[in-house]
Amino acid sequence: MIVFLRYPVKKIAGKILIWQGLTTQSPVHPPRLVLASSSPYRRSLLARLRLPFVVQVPAVDEVALPDEDPRGTALRLAQAKARAVMPDFPAALIIGCDQVAVLEGAPIGKPGTHANAVAQLRAMRGRRVLFHTAVALLNSGTGTLQTADVPTTVHFRKYEDAEIERYLVAERPYDCAGSAKIEGMGIVLVERVESTDPSALIGLPLIQLATMLRHEGVPIV
Repeated sequence: MIVFLRYPVKKIAGKILIWQGLTTQSPVHPPRLVLASSSPYRRSLLARLRLPFVVQVPAVDEVALPDEDPRGTALRLAQAKARAVMPDFPAALIIGCDQVAVLEGAPIGKPGTHANAVAQLRAMRGRRVLFHTAVALLNSGTGTLQTADVPTTVHFRKYEDAEIERYLVAERPYDCAGSAKIEGMGIVLVERVESTDPSALIGLPLIQLATMLRHEGVPIV
């Protein structure tokens, strides 16, 4: 039986790995599933599938290339993150993810500061933002790579400046592209969401990932 623990941490060769879903009775070798991400949101999403996995933070430059479209950026970075940890996991299924938000054709990054978040939310007010959420599943043993982009369109309502301030003070979403956490209080700023996968907007499209895992012969239920 697998007992789900709260992210035990183990250091290997100077790198921090987070072991999810493992017990002391589990095999000592790394599990077959690896999440190449530093995002706690993606970690929480993947845990919903109740599969044991390891998290390793990939060293990837996330700057878009010149003349690269947002969808292409998301897909390229998802693959790059999976490949970045491949040397440490020669026989595993490695998940890489990336998300790029787009407003009127221009990408929107993580605000980082309160002032940037205010500017982003003001710019998105009463408008729609397209989120490209890319996922890559790399079989490091066979070299097989599956990729997909799951787009989500978010229509923001015409909220007031005072609402922006109250929201930012309450949730501080400065590590979130677009400055609104839809899985949290950010949902109150939204008019409607259009997507084939509700988990994509949070950062990891579970419907698409489950399909990829089934193609690799991984039983989930």
